[in-house]
Formats: sequence, structure tokens, C-alpha cells
Amino acid sequence: MTVPDHLRTWLAVRESVSWYEVRPCDESPSTSARDGAVHDIRTYDHARSPERAARLLAALDQARTDAAAGTPLSFALLSAWQRRVLGVPHAPFRVHPAFARKGRERYGLVDSRRFETCLGECGDPVIPLAARAARVYLDICFFHPFDDGNARSAFLALDFVLTRAGITIGQVGPLRRFPRRADDAGGALVFADLVSVLITAKPADL
Repeated sequence: MTVPDHLRTWLAVRESVSWYEVRPCDESPSTSARDGAVHDIRTYDHARSPERAARLLAALDQARTDAAAGTPLSFALLSAWQRRVLGVPHAPFRVHPAFARKGRERYGLVDSRRFETCLGECGDPVIPLAARAARVYLDICFFHPFDDGNARSAFLALDFVLTRAGITIGQVGPLRRFPRRADDAGGALVFADLVSVLITAKPADL
């Protein structure tokens, strides 16, 4: 049985999602009493591998430094972070179809310039912040640019978008463990709504 190209499916779905309809939230700078990204890495990732957690923390620190500097999101940035995530000297854009979920999902080849365009759209102020952060996360999941560690790359990009807006959320576990489907436009908007909820959440809600 031929596995459909989930990247092409996502690109079509991406255009159909009503990103403007995301749940509203206050987009002004705010810092949670708990740094959710750091907390999740020190618990969830550390439980899997202390070395993995240390590399991801280093990449998160670099991503936040880049965000604070106002550097636009690009594949070059993702690649630099990914080298830290994986502990490798190079993290190029993949040149072969990729598979996930034990081969049930296939991500075909696409011009890397299309990916750069999608990354650049995370800075579009016309789209609500929560939707932009969610969309770039899903873009990376379904473009699947790297041979390994794409979910971690997506997580760093989402945090980058929020950090650039001056926002630190207190919980990221629900985002990192959220089920993702390339063909689910409604699910994409629900994911964006979840980002909005977590931006709004107070420490007592966590």
C-alpha cells in the first residue's frame, strides 16, 4: 500500500485553517513563575536521558538568545540549534523522503525555499501570536527537515516565537505531547487554542 505524502497534505490543510479564529489571549510580554520549557526538559527529557536533556537545554538557551537579538527564524537558525540538540557537527536539510510513526507517515521532498517561506511567516503580526507559534511548530513536524529530532526542533521554534514576543509560559508538556495529524485542520486550530490557553494560564492553573 502506498503511503500518502503527509507533507503535501499538510501544506493544503495549512492554507485551509482559519488561524484568525484562534482563542484570543493577551499578547503583551509576560513571564510565568515557572519556566515551563526548562521544567519539562529537566523532568521529561532528563528521565529519558540526562545527556539528551543537557543538549536540549543548551539549544533552548541558544534559541532564546537568538530570539532576544531579533534574529529572524530561518533554517540556518534551526540547523544551528539542531547541532546542539543532536550533538553533531552538521544538521542539513534532508535530501530523501522521511518516515515516522513506524512508516505510517511519509514526508516527501520539497524545495527548501518553501520551508524558509513558512518559517518567515511566524513573524507576520497580522496572524495572532498563538496561531503563529502553533503553525511553525506544525510546519516543522510535517516538513520533517532533519533526519532526527524534528519534534524537539519544533518545540524550540515555538518557544522562539513566544520568547521574541517577551512571553514565557509555565507549562509546555501538553504541547509537546499533543497528537498531531497532517490532515486535521480542526486539530491544528485546537493546538493553536492550546497555545493561547497556556499563554493566558496563571501559576495557580498549572
